[in-house]
Amino acid sequence: MRDDPFMDRVVDLDEAAALLRERVESWRSAGLEVGEMTWRDWEAKWPQPLETDRARVNDPDSLGVVISGSAEAELQVVLFRGGWADVDFFDGLDDFGPLPASNIASACDFAARMDQWVVRVFGSLGSVQ
Repeated sequence: MRDDPFMDRVVDLDEAAALLRERVESWRSAGLEVGEMTWRDWEAKWPQPLETDRARVNDPDSLGVVISGSAEAELQVVLFRGGWADVDFFDGLDDFGPLPASNIASACDFAARMDQWVVRVFGSLGSVQ
C-alpha cells in the first residue's frame, strides 16, 4: 500500500455513499437528476481515473456526485476521506461558485452538509420542479 501521509482517513467513504444512496429517491422525486457516484483509487497510477464501479477501487480516497435540476442548476461534490470536499454550484440563475466544505468530521456530518447544499442550490425539495 502506498504511504498516505497527507490523507488521513477521517471520513468513511463507503458510509458516505450509503447515506447519499438513502437520499437519491427523494432527490429524484423532487425532479433532480442524480449522476452515478464516482470513486478515485489512492493506489491507482497517476492520473488516477474515476470509476463508477466501487468494486474496481481498492483504496478509495474520494467520492463524487453531480446533481442537476431545472434551469441548468447543478451541484458538484467531491468528498475526500481526509475530511473536506470540493463543492461547486450554479443555481440556474445568477448565483454560482464554490461552497465552504472543510472540517467534515464523519459520513453523517457530510450527509447533513449535503442536505444543506441541495437546499442552497435547488431550494426546498417540495418546491423543486
